[in-house]
Amino acid sequence: MCGLTGVFGSKQQIDQAILEGMAGSVQHRGPDDHGSWLDIEAGIGLAHRRLSILDLSPAGHQPMLSASGRLVIVFNGEIYNHLDIRKELEEGNLAPAWRGHSDTETLLAGFDAWGIEATLKRAVGMFALAVWDRNDRTLSLARDRMGEKPLYYGWNGGVFLFCSELKSLLACPFFQAEVDRNVVALFLRYAYVPAPYSIYRGMYKLWPGSILKLGLKASLTSPWSGEPFIPPFSLPDIQLTRYWSMLETAEFGVRMPLSGSETEQTEALERLLLKAVAGQMISDVPLGAFLSGGVDSSTIVALMQAECGQRVKTFSIGFYEAGYNEANYAKRIAQHLGTDHTELYVTPSEAIAVIPKMPEMYDEPFADSSQVPTYLVAKLARTNVAVALSGDAGDELFGGYNRYFWAGSIWRKTGWINKQIRHTLVRGMIAACPESLDRLFAGIAPLLPSALRLPQLRDKVLKLADVLLEDTPDAIYLALTSHWKHPTEVLSDGAGEHLNYISNCRQWPNLSSFEQRMMYLDAVSYLPDDILVKVDRAAMRVSLETRIPFLDQRVVEFAWRLPLSSKIRNGQGKWILRQVLYKYVPRELIERPKTGFGVPVAAWLRGPLRDWADELVSERRLRNDGFFRPDLIRLKWEEHLAGRRNYHYQIWNVLMFQAWLQQHSALN
Repeated sequence: MCGLTGVFGSKQQIDQAILEGMAGSVQHRGPDDHGSWLDIEAGIGLAHRRLSILDLSPAGHQPMLSASGRLVIVFNGEIYNHLDIRKELEEGNLAPAWRGHSDTETLLAGFDAWGIEATLKRAVGMFALAVWDRNDRTLSLARDRMGEKPLYYGWNGGVFLFCSELKSLLACPFFQAEVDRNVVALFLRYAYVPAPYSIYRGMYKLWPGSILKLGLKASLTSPWSGEPFIPPFSLPDIQLTRYWSMLETAEFGVRMPLSGSETEQTEALERLLLKAVAGQMISDVPLGAFLSGGVDSSTIVALMQAECGQRVKTFSIGFYEAGYNEANYAKRIAQHLGTDHTELYVTPSEAIAVIPKMPEMYDEPFADSSQVPTYLVAKLARTNVAVALSGDAGDELFGGYNRYFWAGSIWRKTGWINKQIRHTLVRGMIAACPESLDRLFAGIAPLLPSALRLPQLRDKVLKLADVLLEDTPDAIYLALTSHWKHPTEVLSDGAGEHLNYISNCRQWPNLSSFEQRMMYLDAVSYLPDDILVKVDRAAMRVSLETRIPFLDQRVVEFAWRLPLSSKIRNGQGKWILRQVLYKYVPRELIERPKTGFGVPVAAWLRGPLRDWADELVSERRLRNDGFFRPDLIRLKWEEHLAGRRNYHYQIWNVLMFQAWLQQHSALN
């Protein structure tokens, strides 16, 4: 992992000090080395911070020039099959005299021999990169297929800027930071900023699996206005193309399902995962894995231990609060697999102490509260290793989220009912669900089987009622993924809401199954813009590289060719993944209700976080900041404090924006 940044445009505004300052703002991404490269005549400057993982020698220093001298690159990520690419270059007599054994040097040789797109199609890995062609005088930006590594870009202050994290922009003296209020509406809805937007007007996230190529003229002014373009897009001096498409992958997979028996498909998945895990265990520094005790992380750790000749180092975070602790499950699985396991139990005060760091760590508003334990487990792992494998993406690929197997069921059972009748039923549900229901249920819960002990029953009933108001399956999905269902009503100035993958039906695949559409939308929105952002920023904050074997494109493409019944069966997700895991871990260690990786935000807001939160959402503060309607925010906050409703998702979004705004104001 590393951090990169650069400037392309006005010659007068670029100098070494600016580049070094922009890169220095992300020193945490690369504490081991740094460098910059500048061509004043062409108006291009590149800067880099290095976290040394492969080839720890000076031969891995960046910015790096190709052997031909034509290309200059800054690169963040890992190419797991770069030795195979080297071999192909050597067999075709296309390899240079190698200076080291870094994957960056391998990429440059491939770019020289085959071009950028052809090389990236060969590459298996996670990355964001910028390449300057000194002959053609063009700049190319590229990002990995699934969006694992971040890359922002845009026209601002009269130049074209790009970076791994937005912190680099704030270190640029001519960057003009303006919050995009239409993006604030998106953030309120989803709790993250979805691609292609950033919180700053005119700055964007590069689409996963795409290449943006700019000539000299395109570096001077933004070539478009309004909604950002979608690949393929072309103007005389700018091209945006895809070298890999999730949409095409999903449509092809459903159209061309795998043949063979379920046993054969399970064995094929196991072989693919073993190959992906083995490829991602290559490292010149100590390596380990996160272990939560769930299906996904347990599968990755089990396969790592099967591939490894020594005990794998595993790490878990535990909480003392009931319902939020999986460390005991992780410990049992670690003992069964024989890993070198480290666990850390965190008190509420220790976890809460992390929260003020979040706005700076996630340098645009981000409100997934599992960011707290993610940071804590990354910090724990970094004391022992420099690389950690993670089990993220198993839910999106293999149907693990609860909404996949009950949202479709609800629609099939109720969608045929007349809309007016459904709305009457909903009003009846709400009336029959008094505020005292949770207190009553809490009193009898100890007498019930564990499967029937549903926390916050009233909230779940009201959420179901909200879903039943929707008239299409896709509207149900939007309701389920929205924290604020009508976010523009909360904004003080009547701002709109940009289109994104979820709301722009033109970008949806041709998939007949509601469950498959939900998995696709999660894979192109929630996964890259929430889950992967959460993991990248938390781990990079402590200079820890994370790797995600489920995101190997061969695994992704295989998963989309599986029949839906191999993922969701008998009201449970990840059926085929469980069959792989059962070969290594007994079923009884795995089968339990899904809990997620979170913290008790609702209770903390009524307790130890109350004063902090009350200041951020005070009427005076909200009115002065000018983004939200104080009356609506205060109403939700007071109802939450009184225990009438659990509005912690909505309130947490507002708090994380307000805390980010406070940090942002302090920097300017």
